Amino acid sequence: MTEWHFYEPAQGHGLAHDPLNAIVAPRPIGWISTVSAEGRRNLAPYSFFNLFSYRPPIIGFCSLGEKDSLANARARGAFVWNLATRDLAAAMNETSAATDEDEFVRAGLETLPSARVAAPRVALSPVQFECEVTQIVQLRDRNGADLPGWLVLGEAVAVHIDRAMLEDGVYRTERARPILRGGGPAEYFEAGEKFAMRRPE
Repeated sequence: MTEWHFYEPAQGHGLAHDPLNAIVAPRPIGWISTVSAEGRRNLAPYSFFNLFSYRPPIIGFCSLGEKDSLANARARGAFVWNLATRDLAAAMNETSAATDEDEFVRAGLETLPSARVAAPRVALSPVQFECEVTQIVQLRDRNGADLPGWLVLGEAVAVHIDRAMLEDGVYRTERARPILRGGGPAEYFEAGEKFAMRRPE
């Protein structure tokens, strides 16, 4: 018989670490590059990130607190998502530091210019989406009170894919070795075992 650990989030979880982000896991990482109104570069990872629409392609990340990525996306109306991979994991982690430094320089990352937006791309990332902001939505609780979190949604207007990730016209997800955020204070996953299922007719 199952023994349940029950809790109401407003009253606390009663565990050593909040289980929420360990349950909704592994999560893709939004490695977001932006440029400020003054031209200052920023690069930061967000674990609250995902794809929300095919056509047009809409992706989004959530900034908990008014961070540089949010301010820059507001100011310039654009951002770039860079795929975080196992080979880039240490550099990605370095860009999570709260600092006024240029994160590209701090993490030793080379850049490439974007085709449609001002923000640079991470040169060694095998996939980048150049996005124009479509909405910035402040989160609210069930009572309608504003929360200090903002969902930034953007339409991917240009996509760059390393051709080595393609086979017979199909993008091979595992080939890039994407990393995913787990739970706890420091857990990550690399894309692992694969299985296939076709949708029923």
